[in-house]
Amino acid sequence: MARMHRDDLTRLLDAWLAPSAFTDAAENGLQVEGRADIERVVCGVTASLELIELALEAKADAIVVHHGLVWSGGIRRLDGWLGARVRRLIKADVNLFAYHLPLDAHPELGNNAELACTLGVVETRPFGRYQGQLIGVAGSLAEPMAPGAFLERVAERVGPVHPASRLTDAVRTVGIVSGGAASMLHDAIAERLDVFVTGEPAEWSHAVSFETGVGFVAAGHHATERFGVTALAARLATHGLEARFLDVENAA
Repeated sequence: MARMHRDDLTRLLDAWLAPSAFTDAAENGLQVEGRADIERVVCGVTASLELIELALEAKADAIVVHHGLVWSGGIRRLDGWLGARVRRLIKADVNLFAYHLPLDAHPELGNNAELACTLGVVETRPFGRYQGQLIGVAGSLAEPMAPGAFLERVAERVGPVHPASRLTDAVRTVGIVSGGAASMLHDAIAERLDVFVTGEPAEWSHAVSFETGVGFVAAGHHATERFGVTALAARLATHGLEARFLDVENAA
């Protein structure tokens, strides 16, 4: 098993994910500093106390997540649930890294690129503008699919599907932005895609989908954002680290 200094891991992750290229609500990169030498890494979706405990059981030296603890340019009071998470990390001397938009948008390791691959969406291109940044992907299916067959594929490969809106015609073109990106249905409408896939619905998404004819499919915020950290764990393993993805069940 290889060993890597914390600073070298930081540089490696930053080189892959380019956090400085994004305007984000999250503080990307190292959020909680732990021990200097790293051999074992656990990747997960959210830095919940349950994931932290699972990582400690796995004897991880570092945890890399999509949803970290530091948001909006700073940190709130270190009490309650947030204080408990930070105390656990510091007591165990374990590093916490987090990459939010960089892990959505990456063309190979990103949630959206991996989700497109999982759903059989090919000939992908950047799609879905957030604060001036394209963070999703759009593309086409190799062969058109009936609506029911497409929904079955999403349910089997991603997770339970929120009742779809206006998915009545054959599906050929697909836009994807993981997580809470219902507002990017408007991007799919502008590009005349057949369907938009995200994690969460909005109150208005059903009506807008019905009125515009662009299908809307929500397959879970957590479920659609497992893909990037899974790919990241596999990439870290190629650098000699013992790295793996651990999932914490979350129906949201």
